[in-house]
Amino acid sequence: MLTLHTFSGAPRGWRVLMGLAFKGLKADIRFISFSESDQFTPEFRAINPRSTVPVLETKDGVLRDSISILAWLDRAYPSIPLFGSTPAQAREIWQITMECCDYLREANRQLLTPVFAGDGTIPKPGSQELTTLRTAAKLAHNECAYLEDILKDGRLYLSGETPGAADAVAFPEIRLLQRAIETKPDLTRELNFTRLSEDYPHVSAWIDRLNKVPAVRATIPTHWKLSPAAT
Repeated sequence: MLTLHTFSGAPRGWRVLMGLAFKGLKADIRFISFSESDQFTPEFRAINPRSTVPVLETKDGVLRDSISILAWLDRAYPSIPLFGSTPAQAREIWQITMECCDYLREANRQLLTPVFAGDGTIPKPGSQELTTLRTAAKLAHNECAYLEDILKDGRLYLSGETPGAADAVAFPEIRLLQRAIETKPDLTRELNFTRLSEDYPHVSAWIDRLNKVPAVRATIPTHWKLSPAAT
């Protein structure tokens, strides 16, 4: 039995949900509450003293990092690889995976943290708040363009012909960006995000392709009420 502890909608935990979905694996998913500070309870700290998610409990021990979990899943359940079947595939998938971990995640953190925290009102022209948001939006656009370039030649998934670790890391980030477009349309439009199908058509098609997989759809945060994606 695999037991995954995470927050609903947390991108790092969502990566693991995607990896499980791609591999067709079942797990006991335990969503803990960020607002209730469940990560700081003695019970949770007993399995992760760092009080972070995700945490995967396995018969062999506990893993406390999303990428290490994906790598472990590939070794423990190798029939459907997340990191490719050849050295060349592994090189490319690991490269995209880690660039998304480093750059796409950071761009989204800078942009979406204030966007989701606010009421969607556009800051005053010339304000530091708007300048900061525009700087963060530029980073996010750069990373979307990076993914668009990978997918533009008809490639089905970031990991190749089948979805893998690169898709597991990037999908939550782009879905979070779509969520911002859905829920804060005026503000995101001001930051030059309108509809992904217009801004980044190949990324949008990739998201649509993954959204058609029932196991992937099941990873969408329950508190989103399964609202339509802003494609």
